[in-house]
Amino acid sequence: MKVKEVADLVGISVRTLHHYDEIGLLTPNEITESGYRLYSEKNLEQLQQILFFKELGFSLKEIKHIINSPTFDRKEALILQRKMLLEKRNRIDKMIVTIDKTIKHMMGEIQMTKEEKFAGIHFSHNPYEQEARERWGDQTVDQTNAKLAKMSKNEQKHLSERWQLIFQKLALLLDQSPDSLEVQAAIKEWYDFLNEHFGQYSLEAFNGLGQLYIDDERFTKNIDKYGEGLAKFMSEAMSVFTVKGRGDNG
Repeated sequence: MKVKEVADLVGISVRTLHHYDEIGLLTPNEITESGYRLYSEKNLEQLQQILFFKELGFSLKEIKHIINSPTFDRKEALILQRKMLLEKRNRIDKMIVTIDKTIKHMMGEIQMTKEEKFAGIHFSHNPYEQEARERWGDQTVDQTNAKLAKMSKNEQKHLSERWQLIFQKLALLLDQSPDSLEVQAAIKEWYDFLNEHFGQYSLEAFNGLGQLYIDDERFTKNIDKYGEGLAKFMSEAMSVFTVKGRGDNG
């Protein structure tokens, strides 16, 4: 579907879809030689997910962080979004009842207590919102720590040395472009290392991990110990690697 068709289908502006593309939140499956954005069925599924999270009060930055997380699961997200929407509906229903009672109170038909005047009007966090943030935020870090904890001291030491060697190599390449052959070779080494020791990382998951390097202060702080700005540099290089990998695959 072309961008105008998607905009009309969903009821949002073409400008909004362009913005989502510009910030890397929703990238069209294809861009024609004449510059037309073409959206696939998978793009539409992702847009649905984005709009559900947006309706639930998540910022675009938070949504991008969540859907690009290596642990993100669409079915789990839909189940959680349903819980959050039910919670929201319940809160709105209570506020409607409070408004109806308030009108009757103004007309002198009933008397309301102070507590009744504010029934349903509270701004405490939806309990499922924190669950979403933890599910696709902290768990990425916790998962890695759990795998490391299962290894022997010698295994951890060997892994740590290889890990640091790759980071040190990348730090020495900071003066080069993220898409240079040397940088891309080092990033491939990092990609292969992760797949060898921490499960199967798809290109999308690898790209999402790179985004975490700049979105999550814990990653940024630890990576930048090897060189100032290394987290951002790696994130950009991982993004280039993902795009090139997609091209190589078809």
